[in-house]
Amino acid sequence: MLKSTHNRYFSNDDRYPVDPISGERPIRLKYNAGGTWIESRSDKYIPCYNPSTGAIIAYAPECTSEEVEHTIRAAVAAYPEWSNTPVSKRVQVLFRMKALIDKHLDELTHLCAMEEGKKWEEAMGDVLKVNEVVEYACGAPHIMKGEALMNVSTGYDTTRYNHPVGVFVGISPWNFPAMIPHGWMAPICIATGNTMVLKPANFVPQSSMRLLELWQEAGLPDGVLNVITANPPEAEIFLHHPDIKGISFVGSTRVGAHIYATAAKNGKRVQALTSAKNHALVLRDCNVERTVRSIVNAFCGCAGERCMALPVIVVENAIADQLIAALKRNVSQIKLGPAYDKSTGMGPVVNKGHQEFVLNWIETGIKEGAKLIVDGRKPEVASGCEKGYFIGPTIFDHVTEDMSVGREEVFGPVLCIKRVNSFEEGLNIMNASRYANGSIIYTQNGYYARTFAKETHGGMVGINVGIPVPVGIFGFTGHKQSFFGDLHVMGRDGFIFYTESKNVTSTWFPKDMTEHRNVDTWDGTMATIKS
Repeated sequence: MLKSTHNRYFSNDDRYPVDPISGERPIRLKYNAGGTWIESRSDKYIPCYNPSTGAIIAYAPECTSEEVEHTIRAAVAAYPEWSNTPVSKRVQVLFRMKALIDKHLDELTHLCAMEEGKKWEEAMGDVLKVNEVVEYACGAPHIMKGEALMNVSTGYDTTRYNHPVGVFVGISPWNFPAMIPHGWMAPICIATGNTMVLKPANFVPQSSMRLLELWQEAGLPDGVLNVITANPPEAEIFLHHPDIKGISFVGSTRVGAHIYATAAKNGKRVQALTSAKNHALVLRDCNVERTVRSIVNAFCGCAGERCMALPVIVVENAIADQLIAALKRNVSQIKLGPAYDKSTGMGPVVNKGHQEFVLNWIETGIKEGAKLIVDGRKPEVASGCEKGYFIGPTIFDHVTEDMSVGREEVFGPVLCIKRVNSFEEGLNIMNASRYANGSIIYTQNGYYARTFAKETHGGMVGINVGIPVPVGIFGFTGHKQSFFGDLHVMGRDGFIFYTESKNVTSTWFPKDMTEHRNVDTWDGTMATIKS
C-alpha cells in the first residue's frame, strides 16, 4: 500500500476528535477527478461507521455541484484518447488490475468487512466478484468483434463494427461496495473504450476509492475512471447532463424508477437494478437437511442485505413443521461478531439507521399477525461489539399475502414462511409478487423443477440453489419492478449496453470501368430485385 497520503483517497485530519470507541482518529475522504485525489470544498461531511463496533472511521464529503461537474469534465476530456486506444492495449490495464486485486486481496477484504459489515468470507467474495468480471472483460477484443458479409448484393459488402459510446455514470449502493461499482459497472465500461464517473454510497465509499487507486496503479489513464460522493440533488446532475450517455444504477425501486424515467427522457441509456422479494418454493420431497442449510445461508448471508437474499419460503404443509424445527436448530448455532473476525458466523447490518429500519419491519410483522418463532431483536454478540448494529436471525411463520412483511423488501436477516398445500398454489403466490429477481425451488422431482423454471417470473432461477446469481459471463437478469431497462449488467448484455453498432456498406469500381449502370432506389442494398 502507498505510504504517503499526499495523493491518496484520504487525509489524516486533526480537526476530528479521536473516536471514543476505537481510540483512533477518523480519516477525511476525498473525491477523484482526472486522476487526482482532491479535498472537497464542501462544508458538509457525513460520518462513516464501523458497523461491528459503532466507531466512526471516516468522514465522506457531500460534494458540491461544481465538483460533480468537475468529474464529468475529466471523463469527457479522457474519452477521445481512451476510445482510440486499441482494445488489445486497453485490456492490458485489466490484466494488471486482476493481478493487483489478487495481491491486495486480504487488505481489500478487511476494508470491505470493516466499512460494510460483511463477515470475512463474504467480504472476500465481494472483492473476488470484481475479478470475475475483470477477467471476463479482458475478452473484449473477441467479444467486441463485429461481423461481416461479402457480396450482400452483387459487388456490395457490409461490415458491422461495435464502438464505445462516451461517458457513463455508475451509481452504486452500499451493500456491495466492491463488486457492484468495480465489477458490475467499471470493467466492461472501460474495456469497451468508454469513460466513467462512479458515485458510491456516501457512507460506504472506501472500498470503491481504494480500488480506484489500484486501477491507477494498473496504468489506467487519468480521467477514465473518476469517483465522487454526493447527495441526491447533486447526483441529479448526471441524469440531465448532455455529456452523459448512460447510467448504470443499483438501488431501490423508488429511486431506480425515477432514474430510468428521467435519464431515458433525456436520451440516455439506462440499466436500473432495483428492489426484490425473492421466494423459494419448498416441496415435500426435498432433502430437508441440505435445504435448511441452503435457506439459512440465503437469508442470513450478508445479514440479509442483498437483492438476491431469500426472505420468503413457500413451504408445503406436509413438510413445514419438520423444516421449521430444523431451521430453528440451525440458526441457533450462528455466532454474531465483528465482521473481520474469521470465526464470526454473521456480521452486523450496515448502520444504525438500517438497523432501526429492519427492527421496525419486525414490529410490523408482529402487528400484522405473523407468528414470530425466532426473535433476533436482542441478540448476543461478541465482546467489543455491544455498540455495533446487530440483528440476529429472525423467523416469522404463518405469513399470509395480506401482510406487508411478506411482500416488501426488509433487507435484513428476516425470513417469512408462507404455507401452501401444493406446487401450483405456491407458484401462484410467488408469481403474484411485483418483484422478479431470484426464484428458487427445492425438490428432487424433475418434472416440477422443469415446470418451475419455465413458469416462474423470476429472472434468476435456482433449482436447489439458494442464491442463484449467475457468474459474470451470463449477466444479472432481474425482471418486473426489480429492473428498469433493456440490457442487464455483465454478460453479453453488458457489452451491448456500453457499445453502439455501426454498419458500413461499400462497393468499389474498377479503374477501367466503362459500363455505367443506372442507380436504382436501393442502390445495391437489396439482395434481390425482380424485374
